Amino acid sequence: MTRPLEIHLTTRAAAEYDYLSSGAMTPEMAANYLQGGCIELRTFSEILRDQYPYPDIRARLTAFFQACETNTATASVARKVQNWLNGRNQPTSREDVFRIAFALDLSEGQASLLLGQCTEYGIHYRDPKDVIYAWFLRNDGSYEEAHTFYQSLPPVPRLKDYPQADGVRITRELQSVFFTIHTQENLRRAYLDNIDKFGQLHVRAYHYFEKYMKQLTHPDNGWGGADEQDYSIEKVMEQYLSLHMPSGRNRTRYSVTQKLLKRNWPNATSLKNILAHREDVPRKLLLILYIVTENAVDGEYCELDEDYLSLQDRLEDHWWVLNAILTDCGMPTLDPRNATDWLVLYALTAREDESMSERMTQVIDHLFADIQE
Repeated sequence: MTRPLEIHLTTRAAAEYDYLSSGAMTPEMAANYLQGGCIELRTFSEILRDQYPYPDIRARLTAFFQACETNTATASVARKVQNWLNGRNQPTSREDVFRIAFALDLSEGQASLLLGQCTEYGIHYRDPKDVIYAWFLRNDGSYEEAHTFYQSLPPVPRLKDYPQADGVRITRELQSVFFTIHTQENLRRAYLDNIDKFGQLHVRAYHYFEKYMKQLTHPDNGWGGADEQDYSIEKVMEQYLSLHMPSGRNRTRYSVTQKLLKRNWPNATSLKNILAHREDVPRKLLLILYIVTENAVDGEYCELDEDYLSLQDRLEDHWWVLNAILTDCGMPTLDPRNATDWLVLYALTAREDESMSERMTQVIDHLFADIQE
């Protein structure tokens, strides 16, 4: 049965997907295509205006943020809003995204979409603040009410470890509990009754991260001989995850596309912080891990390995598998008008005689050929 790509793709994004699935580009051509601005990259401004297509958007946001940030100069607030609407940058804090949602009277689903665009995760129903803010959005409350209510609650205890198999079930249970509440009194009671179930880190994303990392740190699980030593995080980073991405911090000579691809690229420190449960799993890292391992982590038969499948068949199957993983983690699905996602999709079109990571590395080599380390 054919699975319609139009479920996820706009017309322009579908055109990019079709071009990728044609297999017509060499890695050098792909790099030139990305670098040459051939893709109309999706911006936060575009998504925001789709959610609120009215002429008073600038005035509403400016007035709202001025009321929230009374200690900030009016000109500074106006400039921040202007930059968002002009597509120069986007909010980096979840608090600002929720403020935008309240300011424009957006729905809970619209807020989750904006959060995914800006912070890689939609509304997280095990995060106490997300749960409270989502409830007030759903029940036509104001930002001031939501913020004041949340500040009046006791903090949740810090978990010593990720919950394992029950993590996803708990998230769904909490979402269901808070969806059926209609008064602030019951909201407070539900919060207190479930306080030990909250947690800010995303359990499901960590599950995938851990599964992929085990393949890379333990080469005897199919990546090498049985006598090989376990790889250190530094070795994994160097051998598998760097993919020739420049490691220097100076980005003054970077193009827009180079900056977008370089941003939040993993390093050994970030991997250690994630393993120690000090940081969440970034969406970009999850995508890279999928490419590097080719999602071959369970040792089971995979139809994607069969020679009779065409490039288009393999890409479509990877499209659905990877989107299912992203959705499972509460992350936005693949967008061919996103620079990183476009590169990932190109890597998924690797020929039978090359790996996906080799294909991605070749594009990065061409893209950053002018960058001196």
